[in-house]
Amino acid sequence: MPKRGKKYLEARRQIDREEKHEPEQALSKVKELSSRSFDETVEAAFRLGVNPKHADQQVRGSVVLPHGTGKTVKVVVFAKGEKINEAEEAGADFVGSDELVAKVQEGWMDFDIAVATPDMMSSVGKLGKVLGPRGMMPNPKSGTVTFEVAKAINDIKAGKVEYRTDKAGNVHVPVGKVSFELDKLVENFNTVLEALLKDRPAAAKGQYMRNVTVSSTMGPGVKVNPGAKA
Repeated sequence: MPKRGKKYLEARRQIDREEKHEPEQALSKVKELSSRSFDETVEAAFRLGVNPKHADQQVRGSVVLPHGTGKTVKVVVFAKGEKINEAEEAGADFVGSDELVAKVQEGWMDFDIAVATPDMMSSVGKLGKVLGPRGMMPNPKSGTVTFEVAKAINDIKAGKVEYRTDKAGNVHVPVGKVSFELDKLVENFNTVLEALLKDRPAAAKGQYMRNVTVSSTMGPGVKVNPGAKA
């Protein structure tokens, strides 16, 4: 078990670790307990009643947060032809085709999200071992494999976040920064919650939304009551 610092332990003493709060109360508590010198990210963690070992119970998708993530995201686009110009005009940070694929293969990773046009996937597929473990591989389900390059870039820059279940059936999604106004954090959180509820696999049985927690980067988790729909 990792050793916790004094600030963390002090913050944890101020919450009931078993009590479930309404989203607004929980996020207010996260803001209140933040005592770091930097603007911490606020993250929501969802424990879902699914078995990710089965393909029909995996949950994966993306959603645009109405108030963004508070983070400046670097986007790389793998494209060719006229789509290169479209990507550059839409504000992509890096654009290229096979030469850019080779650069990533050599170890260059100065970006946060990768987008690719379908006709580039035969080349981008070579990056599976590099991008896959980092969760950065372009994927049609998350909208990052598309010919609608400008839309993909605009959504990402506006605050699009991807989510997927890990091996234990958990989903972790950033919903903003501690400096955000409370109502904006709540709206971002509810947007993610609604997306996950909408994506509930038909094969999932019993209680779907089993546990929900919100926390700041360096703070303790505060449990959330996701509501009757869950």
